[in-house]
Amino acid sequence: MSDVSASHRASAPQVVRCAVVTISDTRTVATDTGGQQAISLIEAAGHVVAAREIIADEPERIRAVLQSFCGRGDIDVVLLTGGTGLSRRDQTFETVTAMLTKPLPGYGELFRMLSYQEIGPAAMLSRAVGGLIGTTAVLTMPGSPAAVRLALERLIIAELGHIVREARR
Repeated sequence: MSDVSASHRASAPQVVRCAVVTISDTRTVATDTGGQQAISLIEAAGHVVAAREIIADEPERIRAVLQSFCGRGDIDVVLLTGGTGLSRRDQTFETVTAMLTKPLPGYGELFRMLSYQEIGPAAMLSRAVGGLIGTTAVLTMPGSPAAVRLALERLIIAELGHIVREARR
């Protein structure tokens, strides 16, 4: 790690307040294993889950929940699970991408690279995307518990504070 990266991490928030949003037409709190995996990993890392939603994969609902969370002072990061595939109902990528004020292309690229190491060429079907809406970080993940674990453990959790620090500057 460079001296600059170490300096940025040292001045970053140690506790990040997250909203977890599951995008699904079929999941409930009882069956949302990907969302529950996200909550468990975030809390185990010492961060706070300030809000949780399960919404249908409909652009209007996704836009509304993002506008709501990105306008709140008690949420630093919005993590979305589900809706990142290629099926007709998967609309998370298009909706989130249209709302980003600063895309973070490296996130999706790294997620697919790491996913490829685990599942092979099917990784190209993931449309994980991230960036900022204003000063709030927004990161999407596929809805499977394995994909959520991969994204959070290998990419997101290590950089949460750093992302928030940079988003606020």
